[in-house]
Amino acid sequence: MSFFKSFSKKLFYINNENFDEQALSLFQYQATHNLIYKQYLDYLSINSSKVQSVEKIPFLPIEFFKNYKIKTGSWQEEKIFESSGTTGEVTSKHFVKELKHYQEVCSTNFSFFFAAPDQYHIFALLPSYLERKNASLVYMMQHLIESSQSALSGFYLQDLEKLKFQLNKALNSQRKVILLGVTFALLDFAEAFSFDLSNAIIMDTGGMKGRRKEMIREEVHRFLKQKWNLNSVASEYGMTELMSQAYAEADGKLKTPPWMKVLVRDLNDPFSLSNRKSGGVNIIDLANIHSCAFIETADIGTVDNKNGHFEILGRTDTSDVRGCNLMVI
Repeated sequence: MSFFKSFSKKLFYINNENFDEQALSLFQYQATHNLIYKQYLDYLSINSSKVQSVEKIPFLPIEFFKNYKIKTGSWQEEKIFESSGTTGEVTSKHFVKELKHYQEVCSTNFSFFFAAPDQYHIFALLPSYLERKNASLVYMMQHLIESSQSALSGFYLQDLEKLKFQLNKALNSQRKVILLGVTFALLDFAEAFSFDLSNAIIMDTGGMKGRRKEMIREEVHRFLKQKWNLNSVASEYGMTELMSQAYAEADGKLKTPPWMKVLVRDLNDPFSLSNRKSGGVNIIDLANIHSCAFIETADIGTVDNKNGHFEILGRTDTSDVRGCNLMVI
């Protein structure tokens, strides 16, 4: 059995007790078989065989996904996910070996936080799959919408009247309801229609990115709660370069699935983890079996080491404007 198949069989059985062991196993494999990651480690004069703890694993800067094919092993990709960006900007690309693997991660991850997709009507205030074929978020939502097997589930962006009508039908059914959208689209919808969505899960997945006046998360969520009679607003955090997503039930307190972990690094020394709660965000996503599981992001955040919850506070000064909101430009 290949390493890929063997590790993928273990992925959904990873927990707090065996996370470090599995992370080190994947690191050793990727340090040898991922050409770009290996060259990066060599440049840092790091002997991967001497890395004996997760805290000592070097993280690959996320910018590498812009200029190189980040692959572990040699294979032909089934899909290339591409980040959104402004015109002329070099975008990140995530080469996906097997879409089946991505779909399994997506469904298992969603079910871990909520329930099986077929228990929901799923609405997405995002561009349709046909408009942005290479956006990982759109592909994820397309998969969840199809898995819901609901005639009401679907993408909505411009036709807010239809969205309200379909939401009301869904709320009167036996299923639960999820509405996920980019921040500016949720705000547009809330300004257009004030009605009771207290029995639905409203999920925010991004900032304004120039589409509207910037607002802090608390201000956005307070407005949505007031307009739609909500007790809380959920959040989703994901990136083109990741196979997995983190979710927050409320207040931006994000939680990862068991095979994913967030660490913070010292902003003045990117090769050292911070002994504070806040810093640059490093992510271990063990579902990134075929690319690189150890990524140094351009996000700044905080981590609560007691329960593993984290928050995203912003981005480093030199990072690009990016995000799902740009998909509609």
